[in-house]
Formats: sequence, structure tokens, C-alpha cells
Amino acid sequence: MSSNPQQPTYIIPPPSGPNWKTPLLVVILALLIASNVYLYFQIDNLRTDNHNEMAKLTTDLNGAMDKMRIDSSEAVQRARQSVDKLQGQLNEERRAARHAVGQARVEAQKRVAALQSQVADQQQQEQQAIAAVKQSSDTHFQSVSTDVGHVKGQLEQTIASLKRVRGDLNNATSLIATNGQELSALKKLGERNYYQFTIRKSKEPTRVADVLIQLRKADVKHNRFTIRITADDKRVQKKNRTINEPIQFYTKEYHQPDEIVVNQINKNEIVGYLATPKVKIPRGT
Repeated sequence: MSSNPQQPTYIIPPPSGPNWKTPLLVVILALLIASNVYLYFQIDNLRTDNHNEMAKLTTDLNGAMDKMRIDSSEAVQRARQSVDKLQGQLNEERRAARHAVGQARVEAQKRVAALQSQVADQQQQEQQAIAAVKQSSDTHFQSVSTDVGHVKGQLEQTIASLKRVRGDLNNATSLIATNGQELSALKKLGERNYYQFTIRKSKEPTRVADVLIQLRKADVKHNRFTIRITADDKRVQKKNRTINEPIQFYTKEYHQPDEIVVNQINKNEIVGYLATPKVKIPRGT
């Protein structure tokens, strides 16, 4: 059996569809060209507008700078005028001040001269017053000296007339005053402290200096009285004493006694004084 040689096999491709890619590419290319043309014109318009805007801005800026220069020049002129005006006022004030100083100097010299004249008059018046006062003082001194001598003489007479009466303690005697004049003379001697009193009859004692005195009885008819004395927490009663009789008692154990003298006896009342030593000497010294 003869064999047939193998025949080549052909595969016929199926019929292709319509070609759509090429038109699409053409459309896209056309759109790109159109957009580039549009962008070109837009950029050109922007350049033109920017140029116009820049030119306008430059013009406005130049105008503003020119106006500023004009305004600045006017301000400088006004400032200069103001400075010149102030300088003129300053010069005027200086001239006025110099004139015022000169006038003040003249016025001051006048016042100084017037004051010097017043001082001279015052000094003259003072000298006259001093001379008058000196003359009056000399006259008054002579008069006072006479009065002092007279008073001194009276005081010496009063002191000389004072009675020295023996007290009721240790036979000690002391000068007593029977009236205000004699009490004044005792005070001027300066040996004792004197405290005048008026004591009425009462349940409560009356304080005289550091002593409590209570009037227990006042006999006007016989000029006698009874008192109770409290000193240093010690109480003692002095019965039926008479006027101008020194009633003596010791305080705080001092050597010199205190002394009570009654000068006047009224109804339920006594009037007198308490005398205490100015310098107290303790016992045993």
C-alpha cells in the first residue's frame, strides 16, 4: 500500500474586526494640539495683562513717590518755618528775661536800701527802748530793793515774834505759827514742810500728807479738842488739847517728831497745820 506524502496544513485566521485604535490616537493628538494652542494664547494674554498691570503699577508708584516727595518737601518747609518761629520766640524770651533780670536787680537794690533804712530805724528805736528800760529798771530795782528790805525787816520781826512752845514729847520745843503771816514766815525759814488743813468731825479720818487725822471732839467754848492720829499703822488719841499747842508724834522711827498745831476751833471743825521735818534723821544717828 502506497502511502501519500503528507500535505501541509494551513490555518486560516478568523476574519478580524474593525480597526478602532488609529482613529482614537488621531483624536487624542488633535485634542493635545488644540489644548497647546489654547494654552499658548492664554499665556500670551497673561503676559499682556501682566505687562499692562506692571506698567500701571509702575505709573501709580511713580505718581505716589512724586506726591510723597511734594508732601515731604511741604512738611519740611512747614517744619522749618515752625523751627524758625520757635527760634524767634526763644530769642524774644531771652531778651525779655534779660530785661526782667535787669529790672529785678534794680527792684532788689531798692528793697535792700529800704530794708537797710528800716533796720537802722529799728536799731535806733531799740536803743532808745533799751535806754528807757534800763532807766526804768534802775528805778524799779531801787524800789524793789526798798520793798525787799522792808519785807525782810517785817519777816525778821515776824520770826522774832514767833513763839517757841514746848511739845508733849521729851520736852522738845519748837516754833509755832498762830496765824497765816507767822506760818508764811515759818515756811520761809525752810526747816520743815507745812501742810495746812481744815478737818470736820466725821466717822472717817482725813488724810494730811502721810498722816490720817480724825476729829473726835471740838469744844468751842473752852478752845479744846480731841483728835485721833494714825501714822505707820499706829493709832494714838490726843485728848483735850488746846489751840496753838504743838502735838508731837514720831513716824517710821525717825529722830525728829512730826507736829500738829491747831490754830482755830469751830463747831465740829478745827483749822491748823501739820509740820514734818525736811531732812529726817533716823534714830541712833
